[in-house]
Formats: sequence, structure tokens, C-alpha cells
Amino acid sequence: MKLVRTLFVLLPLLACISGSAQDRDALVLIGNASVPRVDLATAQRLYTGRSVEVAGTPVTVVNAAPGSKLRERFMSDVMNQEDNRYVAYWTVRKHVGKGTPPRELKSASEIIEFVQNTPGAMGYIATSDLRPGMNVVMKP
Repeated sequence: MKLVRTLFVLLPLLACISGSAQDRDALVLIGNASVPRVDLATAQRLYTGRSVEVAGTPVTVVNAAPGSKLRERFMSDVMNQEDNRYVAYWTVRKHVGKGTPPRELKSASEIIEFVQNTPGAMGYIATSDLRPGMNVVMKP
């Protein structure tokens, strides 16, 4: 009986702790200062090459490295598909001459540097990597 009471006390506490850990690992899309806020549909169009601008501003998107947890989260939360389907999509699109896939950068710091130094650039990072003054264009 004492074990049951202890579980009733600990389970909600553990849920709160795991919830806050998930919040720290949440994803945000960041953009160069020239990039306006975007919605989910716009982000999906940009990352599939179906759109190359937002409100008249040309946008260049970048991806995290294949196999990274950050990219897996982006594919799940924003693109609603598995990475292998996304890669296949871009393979076909490139083969038929309809564009090239977004550039892939190795780390959050590379994504941040590219986005901050490239007009029209947009990428995604974990909220734990956010720095003051960054232009958050979307929170999925």
C-alpha cells in the first residue's frame, strides 16, 4: 500500500520533469533579420522547394545534418514525414531539374552562423540553442 501511495506522488512529478525536458528540446525556426514570420504551410513549401520567398523576400533554407536528432525532430514536427521520404523527394526533384535540396549544416552553431550572416536565410535549431536577439520566425 505504501508503494502505491509513493507511485501516486512520484508519477506526476516525473511527468513534469520529462515535460520540461521536452520543452528544452523543442524546435524553433530562425531567420535572418530580413525574414518575416512564417506559418507551418509556408515552412513546408520552403523546405520542399515549392516556394522560394516569403512576403516578397527571397528565402534560402538550410537543414541540419542527416541522422541528427534535430533533423529527425524537424521532419516529424514540421514536415510530417520521415527523412528517407524527404531525401527521395529531393532526389527526384533534382533529377528532373526542379531544384536542389537545402544545404545541410553539421551543427546548430553552423546553422546559427549561416542564418545570421546570410540575407534571407532560414534554418531550425533547438530552443536550448537560442541566443538573445535571434529572429524566431516560427515555433512549431
